[in-house]
Amino acid sequence: MMAKITQGSSFKGVVKYVIDERKDMQILAADGLRLKNLNTVIDGFVTQAGMNGRVSKPVGHVSLDFSAQDKEKLSDKVMVRIAHDYMQRMGITGTQYIIARHFDKEHPHIHLVFNRVVNNGKTISDSNDRYRSEKICKELTHKYGLYYSTGKENVKQHRLKEPDKSRYEIYEALKMVIPKCQNWKQLARELDKVGIKTEFKTKGNTSAVEGVKFRKGAYTFNGSKVDRMFSYSKIDYRLKQNARQSMQQEQIQSRSATVHNGTEPVVSGLGGLFDIRPASGQDDNQEYLYRQPKKKKKRRYGRQM
Repeated sequence: MMAKITQGSSFKGVVKYVIDERKDMQILAADGLRLKNLNTVIDGFVTQAGMNGRVSKPVGHVSLDFSAQDKEKLSDKVMVRIAHDYMQRMGITGTQYIIARHFDKEHPHIHLVFNRVVNNGKTISDSNDRYRSEKICKELTHKYGLYYSTGKENVKQHRLKEPDKSRYEIYEALKMVIPKCQNWKQLARELDKVGIKTEFKTKGNTSAVEGVKFRKGAYTFNGSKVDRMFSYSKIDYRLKQNARQSMQQEQIQSRSATVHNGTEPVVSGLGGLFDIRPASGQDDNQEYLYRQPKKKKKRRYGRQM
């Protein structure tokens, strides 16, 4: 789920765009407005905005976009619930609004038009609205079990032009290769196979690495410019994590092979309940005894009969 926020000074243009009857659209919810026709909607917004002439941009417009993978679960009712939840968290309350769903794109999306001048003449704050909106979208994506997209999954690659085409190809290659590598040398080697060169940025005149770049053809990009998850520190963490997981897996396989060969006694899943020791006077090749720890006697209080 992503939100695109815009503000404006005229309700006429945005209302005509959002509820244009010639488009494949549907009004899902509204409040404080007469929905007789376009003019009654516009007039309603304009009249209330006139209650506070100090607001130069009374028009609030938010497009809530969802992944195409959530298409089946996003009924009109669910989308209205999400929109109202978004509005509540953003402080868009006590004012006129209209919510309309458009069907002109592959992914589900709705448009919210609201009056920044509320019913009592005060103003809805736009302070840090984009930062707050991004945080709220992540929260709602998690709350409603929606697909989390990095924004690149639905890119139509054949339409891209340079340098975006090369950047997207690097993005796809990194996404495929990083999970298979345990260090930078392996990563550079795998990327080189698909025509991508890896370059490191060092700190001053030292050998301490503080950044990474990827070059494909004539275009070079910092890792974080390809995508935020491909900064040097984040890739380095992932590679070390891969190496640790590989080492743990090897240790598990080694123990399993040792047990299979009969060289080490193991009782799994018992959580240390049994103490395993050779019976007195027996050598290591003889049968092992399972000795349960002695149970402590319960103390009794009071007079004993």
